[in-house]
Amino acid sequence: MIAFLALATALSAAAVPSVELAPRHARPGDAFLVVVRGELAAAPTGAVAGRDLAFFRGRAAQIAVAGLPVETPAGPLDVTVWAEAEGGGEHSPLPLHATLDVAAPEFPHRELRVQREYVTPPAHEVQRRIEEDRSAFARAFAQPEAPPLFRRPFAWPRRARVTAGYGEERTLNGVKPSQHYGLDLAGRVGAPVAASNDGRVVLVRDCWASGKTVILWHGAGLYTTYFHLSRSAVTEGQLVRRGQRLGQVGATGRVSGPHLHWGVRVGDLYVDPRSILQLRWGW
Repeated sequence: MIAFLALATALSAAAVPSVELAPRHARPGDAFLVVVRGELAAAPTGAVAGRDLAFFRGRAAQIAVAGLPVETPAGPLDVTVWAEAEGGGEHSPLPLHATLDVAAPEFPHRELRVQREYVTPPAHEVQRRIEEDRSAFARAFAQPEAPPLFRRPFAWPRRARVTAGYGEERTLNGVKPSQHYGLDLAGRVGAPVAASNDGRVVLVRDCWASGKTVILWHGAGLYTTYFHLSRSAVTEGQLVRRGQRLGQVGATGRVSGPHLHWGVRVGDLYVDPRSILQLRWGW
């Protein structure tokens, strides 16, 4: 009888919703997972930094990918999720709380020289092209909510030296400040670039600023971007696998030399790609 009661108590505790963050420590610009366990009547709801969380069902939990804006102050950040327990009655949904420890960022500064037209765009036709590029990006990033199209962790699109990090603050030609929302990976023109995970190609385009561009949608609100290619090897709508060749390193668009700019986006927020590489999805 005692063993039965202990088992019943353990099962009851397992059914009570709970939330955890993985990892529990992050920097501004990082991505992390919000994991809700327990027997739920519906998908949880919640937000991080004013952005709604989109949960999908994992093996034993409901999971959402969240990101921190670069402006997030250091210190404890409360994450609240609302979850409705199975048979929770009038007191459901219940608030679940977890705390993320946000470390102070250390974003370096760099002076860059680029062609003058890339700092002060000339001519009406260039402005029109920039607006057309923005519209194409907006359509690519407007994919519906969906579970992950991948099962394995994310991987580097190429193994190369990082020449510019995420969050780096820049001054272009001494006058125009900007911030870098991706990783620049060294490479000669023509070096291969691979998909960092399974996904669908949602954009292949030659853009004014990002040059020859490929964008992948991975489900779970995640996208990866590949800029400044010399050529692409995929077409829009194509399903690709992790490690499949997407194109080749180039120096197209607004660049100071050949390299791959690799970006990761959670919803409408670019995050540090290195934080995505560290996430584990076996929940």
